[in-house]
Amino acid sequence: QVQLVESGGGLVQAGGSLRLSCAASGRTGNNYAMGWFRQAPGKEREFVAAISWSGGSTYYADSVKGRFTISRDNAKNTVYLQMNSLKPEDTAVYYCAAGRFLSSWSDDSEYDYWGQGTQVTVSS
Repeated sequence: QVQLVESGGGLVQAGGSLRLSCAASGRTGNNYAMGWFRQAPGKEREFVAAISWSGGSTYYADSVKGRFTISRDNAKNTVYLQMNSLKPEDTAVYYCAAGRFLSSWSDDSEYDYWGQGTQVTVSS
């Protein structure tokens, strides 16, 4: 089992920045890839970004490419999502997820463990 806890959400004005963190505990030694997803009110959960176990590969949704950066520190069992140039349409609950054998980085059904989420609100 892996437990995931997100933090760093909050209220920010458009154009601002936030950094989300996802701390993992439990069986973190099993080489999990990590992903960030988000869900806005009335919408389905959508892929934001993912990173391989080594950190050598990263993947982004087109909507955040060039504005968001995913990274990880395996020594701290933590994954980060740096969000710059935030827009009102980025408003959502952001979830981190862990998965081992991903055939699709953006498919949420591929991930095994999920955090509780952290709210990000971007005001215009």
